[in-house]
Amino acid sequence: MELWFTERHTPNVKFSIRVDRQLFTGQSEFQRIDVFESKEFGRFLTLDGYMMLTEKDEFIYHEMMVHVPMAVHPAAKSVLVIGAGDGGVLRELTRYSSVERIDLVEIDELVVEVCKKYLPQTACRLGDERVHIYYQDGLKFIRQRENAYDLIIVDSTDPFGPGEGLFTKEFYGNCFKALKEDGIMVNQHESPFYDEDAAAMQRAHKRIVESFPISKVYQAHIPTYPSGHWLFGFSSKRYHPVHDLRDAAWNLLGIKTQYYNTRLHSGAFALPTYVEEMLRDVEP
Repeated sequence: MELWFTERHTPNVKFSIRVDRQLFTGQSEFQRIDVFESKEFGRFLTLDGYMMLTEKDEFIYHEMMVHVPMAVHPAAKSVLVIGAGDGGVLRELTRYSSVERIDLVEIDELVVEVCKKYLPQTACRLGDERVHIYYQDGLKFIRQRENAYDLIIVDSTDPFGPGEGLFTKEFYGNCFKALKEDGIMVNQHESPFYDEDAAAMQRAHKRIVESFPISKVYQAHIPTYPSGHWLFGFSSKRYHPVHDLRDAAWNLLGIKTQYYNTRLHSGAFALPTYVEEMLRDVEP
């Protein structure tokens, strides 16, 4: 008998991976957590039946979340990460010796513990001495912070369930307040391809544009995410993601990546026409 993991992308589209075995299943206070092992994608994590990451393609998402803002900000020392209990964003951030403190706010402690045990590829830097973990709601945490961070990375789940509050105008306004005068916020911005995902993307963009003077969107190809076409948001008080790219300085760091490079950095902000039109429809 074959075992398959299947995720519904739309009422008419499903995505399936053949599974060798299920390594973990459990119900936390917030969500169902599962870890599977497959031949094609290695181990992968799902929350409430939705794909979060696979060992084979997680590097794309995590590199694009971290290295894009880090190649723009000239001196990001204090970083807030909301979500990201799998540790992939932390792994990439800790490669920068210039980063002095990373606050990780994850609502679900069980996600962190499961990833430590079953997904060491991403969770390998959770014990770094610069990392401080807070198990609480990111929306409540950010309300108490002002002028505290150079960079905020919002690695949230989709805009329902535990991640719903991380897509509100209040949340983005609080992120703006929590950033220093030249701070940057990066967030996962959903996919533009299927109607339901595209509507969520537009809602998020509209709210971010209302909060930040600079708000741009960039893209990457992630095979296991709906449609494979995924967007990220780059919002800043001062820096433009392309005009202020410090490509020579970043390349001198010698950070070895699998997906990100400074040539791709600029190209990632060149969006397809249909995406540009969707974004313009919700901008002032």
